[in-house]
Amino acid sequence: MAGKAASSMVKAVGQYPWREKLTKYKDELSKGAWGYWHLGAWKPLGISARRRARLRKEVLMEGEEDWPYDPERKEMKTRRKGHKVDRIAAEKRENTAKLMEKMPEMLLDYKKRRWEKKMKEEEKAKDK
Repeated sequence: MAGKAASSMVKAVGQYPWREKLTKYKDELSKGAWGYWHLGAWKPLGISARRRARLRKEVLMEGEEDWPYDPERKEMKTRRKGHKVDRIAAEKRENTAKLMEKMPEMLLDYKKRRWEKKMKEEEKAKDK
């Protein structure tokens, strides 16, 4: 009795008729992974997600056919983790360091402009 049950169990697990199921649901699977819109209404697939996954697994494990019915994978999100303030602060520190390297030159330019402005004002005062 136990031998019959074990053999029937092996037969049920090992011989899932995936070729027949694939031909039966081929047009249904090509409509989408979860369902499709038809005349403004959402239509679920004729095969459940569990049975679809089992059929996909059987086909891929057999290795004879490819499974073209999966939807295309979307691009991964490139969102950074962490707080925006921290990133901005790091960028500001880098910018400040660059500006500090230019500071002596900037100070000389400023002093030169001030001196030129002072000379122009003195010339105007002499001309009047």
